[in-house]
Amino acid sequence: VQLVESGGGLVQAGGSLRLSCVASGGTFSSYYMGWFRQAPGKEREFVAAITWSGGSTYYANSVKGRFTISRDNAKNTVYLQMNSLQARDTAVYYCGAGRTGGDYPERGYMYWGRGTQVTVSS
Repeated sequence: VQLVESGGGLVQAGGSLRLSCVASGGTFSSYYMGWFRQAPGKEREFVAAITWSGGSTYYANSVKGRFTISRDNAKNTVYLQMNSLQARDTAVYYCGAGRTGGDYPERGYMYWGRGTQVTVSS
């Protein structure tokens, strides 16, 4: 499975961005999907996850109420809508895919994209 993220960029604090992650080479609906981020000098951290059907989502406390994860299985795409962005959200954002039956929501990811940079200016 190949994952390609897009949608990152530079935004002012309080603004919004929508990230996309397109999957290819596998059966997209077989995987739960997640978003992670890594800021300079820090470890990669979990942001949000969604089950294969989209019926259940899970968020890190730091983004709950501001970020929304969704997916469109017909388009093999998972999204991360990010609102009320803050400087501390600055990071490279990665999407990951985990096979159903894995350690959802924060572990068990088998495939990763290369990431997209999000920079929030204060």
